[in-house]
Amino acid sequence: MTTAPPSKLDQALSCADNALRTLAGAYVASRISPAPAADAVDLTDGQRRLSGALMRVNHVGEVCAQALYNAQTLATSDPALQRHFEDAARDESDHLAWTHRRLRELGDRTSVLNPLWYAGAFGIGLLAGRLGTAISLGFVAETERQVEQHLQSHLEQLPAADEASRAIVQQMKQDEARHAADARQAGAAELPAPVKLAMRLAAKVMTRTAHRV
Repeated sequence: MTTAPPSKLDQALSCADNALRTLAGAYVASRISPAPAADAVDLTDGQRRLSGALMRVNHVGEVCAQALYNAQTLATSDPALQRHFEDAARDESDHLAWTHRRLRELGDRTSVLNPLWYAGAFGIGLLAGRLGTAISLGFVAETERQVEQHLQSHLEQLPAADEASRAIVQQMKQDEARHAADARQAGAAELPAPVKLAMRLAAKVMTRTAHRV
C-alpha cells in the first residue's frame, strides 16, 4: 500500500507551522551540540558582547535558511527535491537550536527583526523554486557557499577563549559545505554573476543590521 503524497494544502500548513516554530524558538536539535559540555571559561564583557553579536547574526542566518528551504519545498512538486530540502532543513533546525542556546548562555538575545528576515527569505525561496529545479538548486548551492565564507569570517573574529561558540560555528560551516556539494551533485545550475552579487549585497545588509538589532 503506497502513501499518497501530501497535498499543497498540507504542505502550506506545514510551512506555516515551521514559520511559527522558528519564530517562537520552539525547535529541538536532533543532534547533540558540538559545544563543549562544560563551558566554564570566563569571557570579558567585550568578548561576550562580540560573541553575542556574531551568534545573533548566525541565528538570523538559520532563520532565513528555514524560510528558504520551506519555501522551496512548497514550490516544487518533485518528491526527490522535496526530500532534499527537508533533509537540509533538519540540519538547519539543529543550527537554530544550537545558536539560540548559545545566545542565552552569553546573556544575549535573538534579532527583533526575525519575522522580517523570515518573510523576506521565504519570498526569495518561493521565487527561486518557481524557476525550476536547476535554478532552485543553484540558489541553494550559491547561498550555502556564501554562508560558508561568512562562517569562516566569524571563526576568525570570535574570541579564541570562546570555544563553545567556535565549535558550533565550525560544525555549521561543515554542514553548509555539504549542503552546497549535495545541491551541485543534484544538478544545480551556476547562477549569473549579477545574481550572486545581489545575494552578497543583501546578505551584507542583513548581517550588519542583525549584528546590532
